[in-house]
Amino acid sequence: MDKVLILDFGSQTTQLIARRIREIGVYTEIISGDTLHQDIDTQNVRGIIFSGSPYSVYSEDAPQLDPEILSLPVPKLGICYGLQRVTHDLGGTVERKHTREFGRSRISFRIPHPLFHTIPDRFVSWMSHGDSLDRVADGFELVAESENHHPACVWNERYNFTGIQFHPEVSHCEYGMKILENFVFEICQAKAEWSMERYVELAGEDIRKKVKDRPVLLLISGGVDSTVVGGLLLSALPAEQVHLMYIDTGLMRKGESERVATTLASLGAKNLYLINAEDSFLPALAGVSDPEEKRRIIGDMFISVQEEEIAKRTIENSILAQGTLYTDLIESGKGVGTKAQVIKSHHNVRSPLVEKKRERGEIIEPLSLLYKDEVRALGLALGIDQKIVGRHPFPGPGLGVRILGEVTKEKCDILRDADAIFIQELRLRNLYDKIWQAFCVLLPVRSVGVAGDAREYGYVLALRAIISADGMTADVYPFEMQDILEISSIITNKVHQIGRVVYDISSKPPATIEWE
Repeated sequence: MDKVLILDFGSQTTQLIARRIREIGVYTEIISGDTLHQDIDTQNVRGIIFSGSPYSVYSEDAPQLDPEILSLPVPKLGICYGLQRVTHDLGGTVERKHTREFGRSRISFRIPHPLFHTIPDRFVSWMSHGDSLDRVADGFELVAESENHHPACVWNERYNFTGIQFHPEVSHCEYGMKILENFVFEICQAKAEWSMERYVELAGEDIRKKVKDRPVLLLISGGVDSTVVGGLLLSALPAEQVHLMYIDTGLMRKGESERVATTLASLGAKNLYLINAEDSFLPALAGVSDPEEKRRIIGDMFISVQEEEIAKRTIENSILAQGTLYTDLIESGKGVGTKAQVIKSHHNVRSPLVEKKRERGEIIEPLSLLYKDEVRALGLALGIDQKIVGRHPFPGPGLGVRILGEVTKEKCDILRDADAIFIQELRLRNLYDKIWQAFCVLLPVRSVGVAGDAREYGYVLALRAIISADGMTADVYPFEMQDILEISSIITNKVHQIGRVVYDISSKPPATIEWE
């Protein structure tokens, strides 16, 4: 099967590049940007992409590129840092300009190039860089410029290398998909042989290769990701080999435990364990307000409870499976290479106990190359019901990261009731499927209010509803004012401890989707 190889230098959008190319039917693999040329399996590789990076080429610990890779006989595309890295290594000059380029920038062509086949001159690109090319290296031709007259695309025939300063992978770039199609099909001559059904086959093969005859234990959080992993494991392995453990942390949504039990039974699970561990998790979180510390505690407690429960059963020498997505990894600084930066830790990524298991090779994460919408497509390919895979994302730490400040049972119960009302109202108003993710956040402040003639001092609740394609960027759902007014009124009337409701209108970036 033809494939495109991506060298990852730590960019937050590396996997987005891969995902865009998979969307057009071509398989992609991501490897660390500092991989040596002799360690690259070039079989069926039709092209190579050098990703962006949060680093400058002049940073002391900047990612390096093995120069021999430039001589490999396949087309190459450098995006942002990938272009700057090659330019610098071949004798060109990269420097910080007085006018930096972030966001939209109009591109103008200087010479024709197949990367821009059928694309009109002066299209709007999406930039995200502080450094720019000052002088191109010998042997390079200037193909296009930005509106600030900085090089936006260069070409080198000797190395069959095209470099672009903008990001075609992001949805804000005009003709971004067409540019990637032109590279993959026009320049690399790759064939479209990839599909989600093919991913099921490849993932199944990989699972069987790693697991062999060892039992696999999957911790079920109640969300879409872990449910899909459960379906994937049950499709790849004998049901007797798969052990599904749902740990009710006391941080779950209303009615979650009942839904999980019904869903997993429908997937053909034979080894299903439903554990009530509220009395372990809530005391461990007592007095803790720091979000990173909460995530660490929850992640470690999952492993501790799991080990205690395994000891009660015959699940020896098991491998742990997790529903980790690529967005979890990159936000936690755990992309393919070593240069990604931490945005926020995820309980199933940077928890010390989880890290030890990962280092020992005792964890499999079959969704770690996928985005949320791809996970939903995978779930449908596995035959999981649309109502299940279409549910809004729910974080592994559950309500623990939706209660700002200290977590208590009282706060969990308040938030459970409010969140259930919010989601129910969205469904009744036919809004649920128009929204990527909706949930409530209980704030660590109280506000003065009045009910009848009495003074009350209730909690403040924030509503969050966003629209997104992949979770990497997100915008606010534009409610009709009447809907938001009515939902607010219903919540404050039914959940007496809540005295005020606000609506979060922050996009990602600069905010993240979850508050913690």
